[in-house]
Amino acid sequence: MSPSGRPRPLSLMFLLGMGMASERINCPRSCSCQYLEVNCTGQQLQEFPEAIPLDTRQLILAANNVSYLPAVELSFLADLVYLDCKKNLLGHDLDFTFIGVAKLVYLDLSFNSLTQVTCSTFSHLLSLVVLKISDNPNLVAIEKDAFTNNTWLRHLDVSRTGLTFLDTSTVQDLPNLRFLGLSDNLWHCNCSFLDFITWMTESNIRFPDADNVTCYTPESLRALKVPAVEAQLHYNCLTQLYMQDYIFLCLAGFCIFFAGIVAAWLAGFCAVICEVHISKGEEGEEEDT
Repeated sequence: MSPSGRPRPLSLMFLLGMGMASERINCPRSCSCQYLEVNCTGQQLQEFPEAIPLDTRQLILAANNVSYLPAVELSFLADLVYLDCKKNLLGHDLDFTFIGVAKLVYLDLSFNSLTQVTCSTFSHLLSLVVLKISDNPNLVAIEKDAFTNNTWLRHLDVSRTGLTFLDTSTVQDLPNLRFLGLSDNLWHCNCSFLDFITWMTESNIRFPDADNVTCYTPESLRALKVPAVEAQLHYNCLTQLYMQDYIFLCLAGFCIFFAGIVAAWLAGFCAVICEVHISKGEEGEEEDT
């Protein structure tokens, strides 16, 4: 300390050097670390890195060969808000993986091998704003209630996956959603998908690369833009009847016809009983007279 009470320049340099040294000591091998950030991009990592500083806010694991995210190790990073895991080998079951990182705002899982998203995959990410799960060709299912707890979700990208169907309520009930990527998927444009297409045309959400949001099946609608097939699906689904519809109508008609016959028979039977009862009553009165 100088007589004025201010720290000498040498003291400042010493403290700064100690801080930098401590930062390097806590930095995982093959990664670079800055203040609250750990960057392990393109280091050919096979596993989740060890010795990540517990105060890390931003973790970048892009372009590696990581196939598993350990829930326990992630839970130690309670202050993590940004996690980039794109271009890895993540797949199979990610349920409850993110149970300990409730502050996470940004999550990128694109270019991986995800197969499904269940109601337990992201249910603990209550602060999530951006979720990228595009370019997962093995992703074939997103459960109806998969994003129920992600009410702050604003940016969702599911482009270039194996999805053929997405329930309307899965995204319709997200109050803050403004961006939804849907392009280059294998959308099956049947009557079950009509509600989703109608919602797309009526919502105020931005659909980037909208020209590539097209039907893949059936063959008659292939390559047609999804919003453009709404009118045709309305005609096919709401005016035309299929074989099962004719069978149902026939069965309903037969039941109504049979019920009518039974009702008429019962009415006639009751009328006869009443007539007989009245006739007997009149005969009894005559005998009494």
